[in-house]
Amino acid sequence: MSDATATDSDSSSAHPQATAQSAVPSRIRPILLQLYRAGILLAICWQVREHHVHLRIEGDAPMELAEAQRFLTNAASLKADHSPLAGLRVFDKDGVEIGYAVRTMPAASHIIGYAGTTDTLVVLGADGGVLGMNIRSSEDTRSHAEDVMLDWSFKKIWNGKVWAEVAEMDVKREGIEGVSGATMTSMAVAHGIVHRFALSQGRMAIQPVRWDMTDIGLAGAVLMGIWLTFSRQAGRGRARRWFQIFVLGYIGLVTGDLIAQSLLAGWARSAIAWRMAPGLALLFFASFLVPWVSRRPLYCQQLCPHGVAQEWILRVVPNRWHIGLPDGVHRGLLRLPALLLGLVVLVILLPVDFDLAGIEPFDAYVIGSAGVATAVVAVVGLIASVFVPKAYCRYGCPTGALLEFVRSHGAQDHIGTRDWMAGLILALVVAIKSNYPLVQYWIYGF
Repeated sequence: MSDATATDSDSSSAHPQATAQSAVPSRIRPILLQLYRAGILLAICWQVREHHVHLRIEGDAPMELAEAQRFLTNAASLKADHSPLAGLRVFDKDGVEIGYAVRTMPAASHIIGYAGTTDTLVVLGADGGVLGMNIRSSEDTRSHAEDVMLDWSFKKIWNGKVWAEVAEMDVKREGIEGVSGATMTSMAVAHGIVHRFALSQGRMAIQPVRWDMTDIGLAGAVLMGIWLTFSRQAGRGRARRWFQIFVLGYIGLVTGDLIAQSLLAGWARSAIAWRMAPGLALLFFASFLVPWVSRRPLYCQQLCPHGVAQEWILRVVPNRWHIGLPDGVHRGLLRLPALLLGLVVLVILLPVDFDLAGIEPFDAYVIGSAGVATAVVAVVGLIASVFVPKAYCRYGCPTGALLEFVRSHGAQDHIGTRDWMAGLILALVVAIKSNYPLVQYWIYGF
């Protein structure tokens, strides 16, 4: 009797996780686990958002003289203007006021482009007319901001206008169009400039909800993807093949609106751009909510162009070309997406200059805007898929790993390593946010 008791006691102590989980009713446990996972992600996003709001308002880099000298070459000093305009007066070496400089942040922090906010500098001359504008910094993809700055026709929209004229502009009525390849970034710049000038006159420029054909197409794609995910009707396979052509062509090559870490990082820092890109916001919510409540992976199976490309490679490549990876290599590569997610969190929080678009292949579908790193990841991932089915999805995709983290696995779901690691990442985020001055000093020495 005592031996049996001892054995039971040993078994319980050897498996505390199983004992703890068995204390929770099996029908309730998966629900609590899914709430935990959603809560962890929301808490991380909230902490990141609070961190960057603090940086924008209290720890933001002030405007420098060299920025004004790009438009006013004889500028020698800047002086803060305490009037409602709240900009900087520009003086030459003799103390004569020769212009005025104003930035859109933090006043326009609620105006989100593709993946985040953009801080724009506008410089006016001594006559009060706008001389030009320049993007100081942007949380959007670096290539998008560069495309805006290379479009001279867009940059000259405000030239010659005085303060009141800019403040009273209606972006839609004026017919201001976005820069090709960087539409959302450029339109956010336009709305930010108008908002900043209007705000100083006691008016608020509200960013309208912008539904266009791209958003309607994305909404239709989401609805079709949901139908394919849950449908069991005859002919579903043929419909899915036609739909994959649409996903690859329209979502991938035409819109380039994909769920990526660069996008998610920008939205975590700022806010979801549901006004500027309602279709993309709908795609985002559906991609996370459908697997969270139903166990069905919507985005990875139906709506990801890179996943479609790999699946088509799988269909045309003979099975004899496929190779099996050694167990050690297989297990090691399975950890890569989680490590990349950890890198993403650090890049979001730390004062480092790193383009997150370069760790994924998705920007490569925007022809002409992809960086070298993005293109390399895309090409290498597709070549690897010739020999290892869907290699990038299995071993390289941090976005896929994030969507898999939130996906329910039904009644048999249980707390695993990924759940404990998510909790540790949240603790790391809180620690960095709380001790940011020390972290900054450790990295830069000041």
